[in-house]
Amino acid sequence: MTLSRLDELSADPTASFVLIARDGADTVELLTGDVTDVDLLADIPLTVEGEPREVFALVPYRQVRERGFVAQDDGAPLRCLVVAEHLDLPTAAVLDALPTAPIALRDEGFDIADEEYARIVETVIADEIGRGEGANFVIRRDFTATVDADERQAALTWFRALLAHERGAYWTFAVVTPGHIAVGASPEAHVVARGGVVTMNPISGTFRHPAGGATKETLTDFLASTKETEELFMVVDEELKMMSAVCADGGRITGPHLKEMSRLTHTEYMLRGRSGLDPRDILRETMFAPTVTGSPMQNACAVIRRHERKPRGYYSGVAALFTPNADGGHDLDAPILIRTVYLRDGELSVPVGATLVRHSDPHGEVSETHGKAAGVLGAIGAIDRDRVAEARSDADAPGEPRRLADDPDVAALLSSRNARLAEFWLNPQGEDFTGPFSGRSALVVDAEDRFTTMLAHQLRHLGLDVTIASWDEVDDEAVETADLVVAGPGPGDPRDDASPRIARMREIVAARLQAHSPLLAVCLSHQILADRMGIALTPLDAPHQGLQKAVPVFGEDASIGFYNTFTARVDPGVTTVGAAEVSADPVTGDVYALRGDGFASVQGHLESILSRDGIRTLERLAAHALR
Repeated sequence: MTLSRLDELSADPTASFVLIARDGADTVELLTGDVTDVDLLADIPLTVEGEPREVFALVPYRQVRERGFVAQDDGAPLRCLVVAEHLDLPTAAVLDALPTAPIALRDEGFDIADEEYARIVETVIADEIGRGEGANFVIRRDFTATVDADERQAALTWFRALLAHERGAYWTFAVVTPGHIAVGASPEAHVVARGGVVTMNPISGTFRHPAGGATKETLTDFLASTKETEELFMVVDEELKMMSAVCADGGRITGPHLKEMSRLTHTEYMLRGRSGLDPRDILRETMFAPTVTGSPMQNACAVIRRHERKPRGYYSGVAALFTPNADGGHDLDAPILIRTVYLRDGELSVPVGATLVRHSDPHGEVSETHGKAAGVLGAIGAIDRDRVAEARSDADAPGEPRRLADDPDVAALLSSRNARLAEFWLNPQGEDFTGPFSGRSALVVDAEDRFTTMLAHQLRHLGLDVTIASWDEVDDEAVETADLVVAGPGPGDPRDDASPRIARMREIVAARLQAHSPLLAVCLSHQILADRMGIALTPLDAPHQGLQKAVPVFGEDASIGFYNTFTARVDPGVTTVGAAEVSADPVTGDVYALRGDGFASVQGHLESILSRDGIRTLERLAAHALR
């Protein structure tokens, strides 16, 4: 009876339905209902005529504009299926019922040629990362082809292939609506909210299984990679910014874990915190995953806008299922839209992206996109295994994962990563915000890096009553009246006289200094403060993006995370400049911290998970400024 319903839906060109197979389940969920397109996340119809309803939503990348970020607008709809029917079908029966005949592709290839994509990569590394615009950016291109088969039959065929052969995907899904079809196997739960608990699942690092499958030895080499480890830490930092914005307790890290799939193994953390926000607001504040955009998020969107040749559609957006719960609200389950095939008007597209960092090799990133596209196409059966192997230098091996995470040596190597991290984010934090600065207020000025949400969270734990305001919205009265102003971090060149953002941060720093009012300056604002003190600013030979360093901070060595491309620099051995005491590298003269009458500053990010001594150093510098 229920499987015949699936036959009816696939034969009706006007019908809309969604198939979902969740990790670990032995059923496939079939959702049917009417489709409505809305403009904003707040418009998602969680109630209809006063009754709570289950809603499935395809959220396109262009919704980042709701956060004030830029995006090319392709008109991709925020598509909602208001669920009228939700059936659980046995997986084995669904496999038997779905079509298996291969779907032919023609006119296939990338929309951007390899050499052109390599030039884009070179430009982003030199002109964006090299200028301090951010730590990493994801630039995508699309594999495209023409499909002559019936689109609904193609979607069901591809879904069956994923269901039969993929392992470890968080969701395997098919979304079939008039004009928009999406089929994929997403490894990553971007954000989940159930019972007041919010979970995010940052994944970074991809180990492609060699011929014959993964072994302990080959996996150990991957896990020991400094590059892979640091990239995961950067992603966790970026998602902790989001968690600190939506969770009263800021978010706690657990992991790292291995995400073992049929052909790939990833490393991942889990972030958890408590929130009473509407799930639509949680989704808005967490748009979108840094693993497919970059960091800092706002600037990543600007870099994507400058360098990608066309809008993203649904790539890097989310599929979101809002389900009524016993408390009268809705739970949220929202995997990221990657490893997904889109089909519209006979045209197939598979968007794939490469994460660009300071040490990226342009031709290596070209190969990365080939491998990702071939992996998706091979998984859905659109190309054969030999062609998947040809598209990559390391052919993978399908089948059941070997659970290498259970090996004690692998588990120990994973666990050892946490020795580098701040205990503040690894341990339960609670909501007791009584601290040494209780009764005082702090204004944190955001210079377009949401590290300020993590910084504000730590300041609250030190007892301060904290408000965050954007650089272009904060008024002079707020700057004048706060007990402590924290001038925050941000991307860009601190010497840029044409930047309104840099100009405003200079005004804020100057106003507090002139009034002899307590000021703490972080990263970009530390550089602005140093410049005002007459200290030279210069680009680093190599950007310090996601780099952990042990540095002197006024008599104490501190392990701190750095995300900077520029530095203030004095002659080695200099300890004072004018009214400022200087803490600098004894060899290079790079200035790590400044302090004086009513002010203090730091180049590193004390709020980062990489700052093992972050909360201690933050308390010391804030105490000096407030003294």
